[in-house]
Amino acid sequence: MQCTIRWSGEGMTFIAETGSNHLLAMDGAPEGGGRNLAPRPMEVVLAGTGGCNAYDVVLILKRSRQEVTGCEVRLTAERAASDPKVFTKIHMHFVVRGKGLKPSLVENAVRLSHEKYCSATAMLAKTAAISHDFEIVEQG
Repeated sequence: MQCTIRWSGEGMTFIAETGSNHLLAMDGAPEGGGRNLAPRPMEVVLAGTGGCNAYDVVLILKRSRQEVTGCEVRLTAERAASDPKVFTKIHMHFVVRGKGLKPSLVENAVRLSHEKYCSATAMLAKTAAISHDFEIVEQG
C-alpha cells in the first residue's frame, strides 16, 4: 500500500494520492494556518476506522445471508490533552438496516470486526479504549 501527500503550497492544505489513484484533501483549522477547506488529518483517521468497521459488518452480514439494506456507524472520540494528541476513547454506534435481521448475527458481525478483522481498530486500540453498540432498524 502506498500514499503520497503533497502540500498545496497555500495555508495548510494537503492532497493525498492513494495507491489506488484516488485523491483526498486535508486541511487545518484557521487558527493553525489552515483555511478549513477539508477534513483534518485526524478526522480522516477516525473516518477510515469507521469505514473499515462498516465494511466488515456489511460483508459479514451478507455472508450470513442477512438482508442488510443499510449500515452506518457514528463515531465519537476523545483525544489526549497534550502532544501527541492520540485518540484515548472511541465509541462506535452502528445503525444497521434490513429485513428480518437477526440481532445475534448483527452483534457477531460488530464483534468480529472489532476483535478480528478491522486493521484500523487494532491499531487505534493501542492507545484508545474502544467501545461499540448497535441498533437494528427494520425495513420492510
